[in-house]
Amino acid sequence: MPLFRRRSGGEGAQDRAGRRGFGFGLGKRAAEAPAAGRGAEPRLDPALGDETVRLVLGQAAAGEWTALRPALAAADGAELNRLVGAVSDVAGVEEWTARAIADSPDDALPLLLSGARHVTWAWEARSGARAKHVTEEQWKLFHQRLEVAEEQLLEVAEREPSWLAPWYFLQISARGASLAPEVATCRFEAAVRRVPGHPGSHRQRLQQLSAKWGGSHDAMHEFARSSMLAAPEGSPLGELVALAHLERWLDLPDGEDHAYLTSPTVLADLQEAAFRSVLHPDFVPAGGWQAGFNTFAMAFSLADQRKTARLLFDALDGMVTESPWHYLAGEPVKAFRAHRDRCAAS
Repeated sequence: MPLFRRRSGGEGAQDRAGRRGFGFGLGKRAAEAPAAGRGAEPRLDPALGDETVRLVLGQAAAGEWTALRPALAAADGAELNRLVGAVSDVAGVEEWTARAIADSPDDALPLLLSGARHVTWAWEARSGARAKHVTEEQWKLFHQRLEVAEEQLLEVAEREPSWLAPWYFLQISARGASLAPEVATCRFEAAVRRVPGHPGSHRQRLQQLSAKWGGSHDAMHEFARSSMLAAPEGSPLGELVALAHLERWLDLPDGEDHAYLTSPTVLADLQEAAFRSVLHPDFVPAGGWQAGFNTFAMAFSLADQRKTARLLFDALDGMVTESPWHYLAGEPVKAFRAHRDRCAAS
């Protein structure tokens, strides 16, 4: 059984190493290493160990737009999206981006940052509570900030038609604003036309198709599996299969949830997905690779597949991502540590 009870379930709850075979190879080497080498203190690091992201986050927190801009200007595609995503979580960005937009109205970068920040800022106002527990004032702020985000991001998409980032964040704002399913589909398609196989855009689409956002379990599972099979082996998109099963697990009552994850069909799905993606010899890590490893580590641990989970925990070396551990009660680091230690002892 899970070491922690699941959260009650908020509706809002979301260095290139350059080493071929990173997932399976590193996991195997870590498993063979002395135990002390696997025991790094679990930590939530917004930069995920990437010093470029760490520098950008520091500049964003200090409002140093002139120093920050060159890193964004030099990035494109998924890398620009990753940097903007990191900055969007920094409090106060909405203040200095407004000044940067006023100073340079033709520059799309501060407009992109502002739009992305307003998406994250909107969700901060709404909180992760169930809709019935969100206050009228919270809803008002939520929709006001999403309206600003929509306007700014659509403007960026028009100015810079090759950029992924506006379409990625427009997927999130569409879900929050309850826009028509056709709009959500078009925005996902726009994102993956620009960066095919982009893991973040596929995660957003999976959420859009989930039952808690008006979709269905069947549609969610079908999307996850078809996306994985359409991608080459070694693609990170196998994570979608694990995410879909965790979403289904989250929706089940106590007792049924554990039986679901430990059923032969689900175990076979998880094994196939992991060894087709993060544990495949052709898997090559890109920025943010830790997200998929955390997803599979949690799924395998909850499914009592401790040896496989240990491969993933060892590769992570204590690097925790908030998702999907936020689905368990308590702090993500605490949940990660408890599951990692249980798997290490098996």
